[in-house]
Order: sequence, then C-alpha cells, then structure tokens
Amino acid sequence: MCTVGCIMFGVRNLTPNEVAGKNIIEIGACEVNGSLRPILESYGPASYVGVDISEGTGVDVVCDAEKLLERFEKERFDIVLSTELIEHTRNWRRVLSNIKNLCAPGGTILITTRSLGFHYHAYPHDFWRYELEDMREIFSDCEIVSLVKDPGDPGVFLKAWKPRDFREKNLAGYPLYSIVAGRRAVEITDGDFQSRHFRRLMRKRKRRELRKRVRDAFRNLF
Repeated sequence: MCTVGCIMFGVRNLTPNEVAGKNIIEIGACEVNGSLRPILESYGPASYVGVDISEGTGVDVVCDAEKLLERFEKERFDIVLSTELIEHTRNWRRVLSNIKNLCAPGGTILITTRSLGFHYHAYPHDFWRYELEDMREIFSDCEIVSLVKDPGDPGVFLKAWKPRDFREKNLAGYPLYSIVAGRRAVEITDGDFQSRHFRRLMRKRKRRELRKRVRDAFRNLF
C-alpha cells in the first residue's frame, strides 16, 4: 500500500544514484492505491522483490513479515522499503528487527506508517500507532537521515542508514500506542479485543463504511 505522501517521500529520499544497481525488497508490496515500485524500477536496480502476506499486484513472494529471515538471507538487500505496513503487524518488534537484519551494512531503510489520530483501518488487522519519538527510539541503532510527519494524514516517514558496525537495540519492554487497547502497551492481549474501547472502534468503523457505501451509491446514480 502507498499514498501520495508516501510516494513523494520516497521520490525525494531514494535518488536514481542510490537505487541503480542495488537489490531492493519491498515489504507489504501489494499495490492497493499506488506504489513506489514503477518509479524505483525505472532507476535500474539490480533486483526488486515485492513481499506480502497474500498474492496480488506487485507481490513476487508470499511471506508473513514475521518470517522474513526464514525466507531470505540476512543482510541480502541494499534497500529495505516498507510503506503503510508496520501498524498492521501485531509483533512489531520482530518485524522491525527483520527489516533491520535484511538490510546490508551501509544500506538504506525507508518506512512510512500511521500515527495517533488516524482512524482504525484493518487490512486485515490494525494494531499500533507510531510517533516521531517512537521512531527515534526504535531506530537509534541506525543513522536517521530523515524523520518527518506526514503532511497530510497523521503519520510518520523515516529514512535511515544501517551502520557497518550495527548493533541491534533491545526493544523488549518498549510500549507503543495500541489503537486496539486505546493506550500505550508493551503487548496486545486477547482481552483488549473484548474491551469497551475496541467495541467502540468497531461501531465507528461500521458507520464509516456505511457512509462510504451511501456516497458510492449516490455517485453511481449520476
């Protein structure tokens, strides 16, 4: 998945010289509403592998993001790209660890994700919200090149370089804001899906979907 803001951030931060001849992996690559892939492929990378949890446009390999290091060799890719994925992964520590470890020393990591204030959007799940300070902490073991808020909807965009003497930061115990629980949490429990907060989220989602169906129906009349 991608948005106009994600695409613009990618274009500004991945130049033709950075991409040419490089091995790229995109995690969460299924094209739903736009993709950086056509642009980056026009720069002449050595390879481009799109990975997602199910088949679709732009998906070369079907693989759960939590199992990437079971499927791909460690430090195989020069550029690791993930747009609008990490808020949807329940075990965010493992997924971000996989992203870091797939990246070759000296390579580039580019991530976009959602922040608090963005509505619940399950495809098929939605768990977390990331703020600037979270990304600074999570990627304090890398060199952060660019870290900015999404100028449109609530979200953050990050570009980082993996140092050649990389030592992965231990993030055990670090709490993120859980949209499921409605608070910062170290983990999401099954009980959080039975909470009053989560039931309220589901009601809001149904109302939003109903309004969309009504708008689409009116458009089809004219």
